[in-house]
Amino acid sequence: MGVILLVLLVALLLGGLGFAAHALWWIAVIVFIAWLVGFGVSRGEAHAGGRRRWYGRW
Repeated sequence: MGVILLVLLVALLLGGLGFAAHALWWIAVIVFIAWLVGFGVSRGEAHAGGRRRWYGRW
């Protein structure tokens, strides 16, 4: 009985880990797209307002 419970526990852990990894990939993609948009906007402002560094807002 203990072995069956251990196998079920490992299966639940790996299943939860797979879901979390999948969700983290989607979050990473969304953050990357937001970064690209922000980078493009800051480069557009640099041409309009003179010389500006990409880290100027930090």
